[in-house]
Amino acid sequence: MVGIRQRIDLRPQARGKTLSLFAADPQWGQYRYGVLTTNLNLPALAIWRLYRGRANCENRIKELKYDFAAGSLCMQEFWATEAALNVVMLAFNLMSLFRQVMLKTTPQHTLATLRYKLFAQAGYITHEGRERILKLATAMRKREWISGLWTQSKRFDLPVVFTPVFVHEQVP
Repeated sequence: MVGIRQRIDLRPQARGKTLSLFAADPQWGQYRYGVLTTNLNLPALAIWRLYRGRANCENRIKELKYDFAAGSLCMQEFWATEAALNVVMLAFNLMSLFRQVMLKTTPQHTLATLRYKLFAQAGYITHEGRERILKLATAMRKREWISGLWTQSKRFDLPVVFTPVFVHEQVP
């Protein structure tokens, strides 16, 4: 067991509980406390850093299960299940990239939220001359937000640089 004590004034977003028995105490009341139970044989600080990095993974698993239907991927063949899981993971990673690059947010916008706020928009296509125009039936404030996303999508850079692993050489 690893006990964790974090000062509230130094880390206001720190997880843990304030001990109600000592809440009024000037020394003990300024901390939040937590406990980790593990079978790892590492120093306490290393265990805290390891588990702290995984603190939000349950929410990502829930999002995969409910928003991307990853809870019902059991096919008759193993390879079909693997292919379906790979497609779900690709879609999840593309949505995560969209959230990071375009919305500049942490994963607080789940697919269900984005579907409601961004993708499920009433609209129709009209023509002006030979040009097609998509008209969205949204409030002006939301329309400006969507227009800003559209403009930003035309000029964004990926957060990483991809280099090909295999280069195909042309044979003369």
